[in-house]
Amino acid sequence: MAVDAVFLDTSVLVAASVAVHPGHVNAREGIRALAAAGAALCISPQVCREFLVVLTRQPVSGRAFSVEEALAALDEWRQGCSLLAEDEDTVAECLRLARKHRVQGKQIHDCNVVAVMRAHGVSRLVTRNPGDFSRYPGITVDAIRP
Repeated sequence: MAVDAVFLDTSVLVAASVAVHPGHVNAREGIRALAAAGAALCISPQVCREFLVVLTRQPVSGRAFSVEEALAALDEWRQGCSLLAEDEDTVAECLRLARKHRVQGKQIHDCNVVAVMRAHGVSRLVTRNPGDFSRYPGITVDAIRP
């Protein structure tokens, strides 16, 4: 993967997709700036699943999404982002990181994001939850806040 690749966390995609979300404008502008600077935007199958879960399980900032609307929003992100595969290497890296950093519970999701990034040579992450990734050295975490 290119040196200027940037992994987009689910939290940023959700904020950028929900116009009434308090972080919507900052997320949209942040992603637009990355794309304008030539960054290769990346996501993973996990991010796709999480995105659909968040948009369809309950209203986000008061906005309810139908399955069709959530799928259409995801299709837009998939068109603008590279989808990084999850394979044996990413599973092995996730397990290694989980052991090393004593990751447990739902923190495994963030651990897997880092594993996918490392397996594909991506070192930069954009998220609304930077603290979730603070235990992982070697990645640059850019926070997008409201």
